[in-house]
Amino acid sequence: MLPPRAPEAPAPGTPLGSHYEHCFGCGPQHPQGLQLTAIAGEGLDVTARFTVKPGHQGGPGLAHGGVLTTAMDETLGTLNWLLHAAAVTGRLETDFLRPVPVDAELHIRAWITGVHGRKIYSAAEGRIGGPQGPVAIRAQALFIQVKLEHFTQHGRPEDIKKALDDPDLFKRARAFEVNP
Repeated sequence: MLPPRAPEAPAPGTPLGSHYEHCFGCGPQHPQGLQLTAIAGEGLDVTARFTVKPGHQGGPGLAHGGVLTTAMDETLGTLNWLLHAAAVTGRLETDFLRPVPVDAELHIRAWITGVHGRKIYSAAEGRIGGPQGPVAIRAQALFIQVKLEHFTQHGRPEDIKKALDDPDLFKRARAFEVNP
């Protein structure tokens, strides 16, 4: 059984923005990052997209599989905002169905499939060129809800201090919301 969407969750259609400006997945200040953008869906789902850049290559002219996995992880992680729960990736399984060329836009849809205690189960698929394009990658994930101490005890001290010292309370809280 699925839980209800949290009352504090972003409204459907809301761009979720970056949880931390230097995040490799969604951070606008990370020049080699994915700069992935996500939008809250109607229920317990989100959509996201990113364009594969030349710096994301694995084989000549093709996206690196690790970069594609990162895009799935980042999108799946944004689902936790709909539950208003800080969580980290516990397990992520990906299936690569077709190559994704450089300059292609990957459209990702992710949804929560179940919650049990601190465990959040989810799935996603990435399509090339648009929401109806061919499926290139699928993923299933397990996220584990954690407390703020998970981040403050394990992160690099100067980065933790910078995030905690941010005068914008909303940005400070969001910096610690997703990813291990």
